[in-house]
Amino acid sequence: MGVVDTIMVGRLPNSALAIGATGLGQSLYNSVAIFGAGLLLGMDTFVAQAHGRDDIRDARHSLVNGFFLSLVLTPILMLLVSFWPMLMRRFGVSPELIEPMQPFLSALNWGTLPLLCYFGLRRYLQALHVVQPIMFALISANVVNLVGNWALIYGHLGSGVMGITGSGWSTSIARIYMAFVMLGTVMYVESKRGLSAWIGEIRIDLARVWALLALGMPAAAQILLEIGAFSAATALCAKLGPVPLSGHEIALNCAAFTFMVPLGISSAAAVRVGHQLGRGDPTKAHLAGWSAILLGAGFMACMGLVFVTLPKPIARMFSPDSTVVQVGARLLLVAAAFQLFDGLQTVATGALSRWLSALLSLRLGRTGNLDRSLCGFSDHRQRSSAHMAQAFERNERAHCL
Repeated sequence: MGVVDTIMVGRLPNSALAIGATGLGQSLYNSVAIFGAGLLLGMDTFVAQAHGRDDIRDARHSLVNGFFLSLVLTPILMLLVSFWPMLMRRFGVSPELIEPMQPFLSALNWGTLPLLCYFGLRRYLQALHVVQPIMFALISANVVNLVGNWALIYGHLGSGVMGITGSGWSTSIARIYMAFVMLGTVMYVESKRGLSAWIGEIRIDLARVWALLALGMPAAAQILLEIGAFSAATALCAKLGPVPLSGHEIALNCAAFTFMVPLGISSAAAVRVGHQLGRGDPTKAHLAGWSAILLGAGFMACMGLVFVTLPKPIARMFSPDSTVVQVGARLLLVAAAFQLFDGLQTVATGALSRWLSALLSLRLGRTGNLDRSLCGFSDHRQRSSAHMAQAFERNERAHCL
C-alpha cells in the first residue's frame, strides 16, 4: 500500500514535498506498527505445529490469545506513534516536512488495530494452508486504497481535497477492509468444522499469551532493528530537504515492494517446516526450508537486474519531477545491490523459525545496526552511504544464516 500511496501523492503540485512527507510518515509508523505485528509471529509456530499434529483445539486457542494480544498492543503502539512529530522536531527535521506529515500520521494511526488483527488472522489461515483468500484480500485492498487515494487526495466522489492526509485515511480504510475479509474467511473455514466447538476455546490464557510473546519477541526485535535502521536513514535524509528525501523514498518503496515476496515465502517456509516438525519428519522439514530459500533468492536476483536495467522508468512512475527522478534512479542502483541478500536472510529467518535462529537474527540485527551507525553522512554522498551500508549488512546477514 505504501507504493500506491507514494505514486498517488507524487502527482500533487509539490511532488518532492508530498512524497517526502508521506514517506517519512510511513517509515516512522511502520517502525512501530510492524514491530507489534512481529510480536504475533509466534502464532506461525504454534498454529502450524498444532495443525501438523491434528490438534485443532490448540490452533484455535492460539488464535484467540493472539487476538487478545493485538487488543492489548494497539493502544500502546498508537501512543508511541503519536510522539513521532515531536521527536522529529527535536531531531531537526524541517517544519516544511513535519506539518503535512503530522495529520497524515494521525490518520494512519487509526488503522493500527485492524492491521494487527489482519496479521493475526492471516497467520492462522496460512498455517491451515488457506492462502487464496489472503492473496485476494491483499490485491483487492490495494484497489480499495487506490480508489480511496483518488477520492480523498484530489477531492473526487463528493470528498473534499485532503492532500496527503487523505492518503492516510485511505490506507486505514483499506486495512479495515483486509481485517474483515480475513475474519469472514476464518468464520467460513471454521463453519465447516462446527462453530459450536469454539465455545470451549474462547478463553484468555495468559500462559499462552506469554509463550506467544516469548517466541515472537526475538523476531520482532530483529524486525524493529531492521525497520528502525531504515527509519533512521529516512530521518537523516529528511534533514537534507524534500528532494533528497523523495528520491530516497522511491528507492525504499521499490525495495519494500520486492521484499514482500520473500517475506511471504518466509512465512510459507515457517508454516511448512512447522508442519513437518509437528509430524516428526525432519528430513521433509529440511527440504521445505531449502526449497523456500532457493525460491526467494531466485526472485530477488531477478528484481535486482530489473532495478539495474530500468532505474529511470521506475522512478518516473512515482514523480514527473526530473530532479526527483534523477535522485531516485541513482539510489535504485544501490538498492539493487542488496536484493539477493535481502531475500536470502528473510527466507532463511522464516525457515529457521526456532529459538536459535531467532536469537541469531537478533544478534545480527544489532551488528548491522552498528555498522550503519558508523557510516558518515555528509554532503551529496549521504544518501548513497546509507544505502551502501544496508547492502553490506544484508550480505553479512545472509552469509551467516
